Amino acid sequence: MPLTEGPAPEKCVNTLKDEMDSSEDKECTQEHRNGPEAKVADAVAISSAASNAQEPKFYGKAQKYWSGVPATVNGMLGGMGYISATDIQGSNNFLREIRVPGNKLALDCGAGIGRITRHLLIPRFHCVDLVEQDPAFANKAREYCTTENTPVGSLGEIYNVGLQKFTPTKKYDLIWSQWVLGHLTELDLIDFFRRIRQGLAPGAFFVLKENVTKSKEIIVDDEDSSVTRPLEHYDISLKAAGFRIVRKVRQQNFPKDLYPVYMIACKPLSSA
Repeated sequence: MPLTEGPAPEKCVNTLKDEMDSSEDKECTQEHRNGPEAKVADAVAISSAASNAQEPKFYGKAQKYWSGVPATVNGMLGGMGYISATDIQGSNNFLREIRVPGNKLALDCGAGIGRITRHLLIPRFHCVDLVEQDPAFANKAREYCTTENTPVGSLGEIYNVGLQKFTPTKKYDLIWSQWVLGHLTELDLIDFFRRIRQGLAPGAFFVLKENVTKSKEIIVDDEDSSVTRPLEHYDISLKAAGFRIVRKVRQQNFPKDLYPVYMIACKPLSSA
C-alpha cells in the first residue's frame, strides 16, 4: 500500500464491516457493543473473516489512488499543505515533552516524500531511515531530504516496502508513524506494532500520529481505501501488541472540519 500522509475532512462513509463484507448499503451504522475491547475484537474478527481476495483489493486500491497524487507537500496532505507548519510545530512540542533519550537513529514510517523526516526528524537525529512503498515518493524523498539546507542529520536508508511487510533490522531511538496506519488492515496493524516493538533501542519511543473518529465507529474512506479508527481502538491495539502508553496529546490549531488528530507515545511493556 502507499505509505503517505493524508488528513481528511470527517464524513459519513462505510463502517469497516460494510467494507469487508462488500455490502451495497453505504450508510453509516451505529452498532451496540459491550465495550471498547469488544469493538477491537470485532474489527479483527471481521478482518480475519474477509476472503483472501479482499486484502489485496484493499491495498491495491490504495496504491492506485496514491499513484495519481503529486509528489509534493500539498499532495501528501490532501491539498492542505498550509497545515504543514502547524503540524510540525505540534510534533516538535510533543517530542520535547516526552524527551527521547537518544539522538542517533530515527525511523519515519509511511514517509511519503519525507516531509516529516526533513522538518522534524533530521534536525533532531544524526541519521533518519524511511519506509515508503511508492517508488515515486521514495525517489522524491531522497532529493527532498538531501538538499544543502537540510540541517544537522542525514538521510539513511529508504525501505521501499509497505508497512504490512516491513520488519526493522536496526534499533531506533525513535520510530515515528503518521497518517499511514489507516491503510493497514486490523490484523496487519497489530502485527506491525509487534514488529516495530522489536526495533526500539532501550528507552526508545514509538510515536503514532493519526486521525481519529469522533464517533465510536471505524469509518472507511472508499476513495483512498483507508480507515479512520476511534482513539480507544489504538489504545487497545497498542496494549495487545505489548506497548504501554506514556503520553497522548491532541494536535492543536488544525481546521475544525478535520478529524481530531492525536499523538500517542509508547514504550514496550518491559521497558522503564
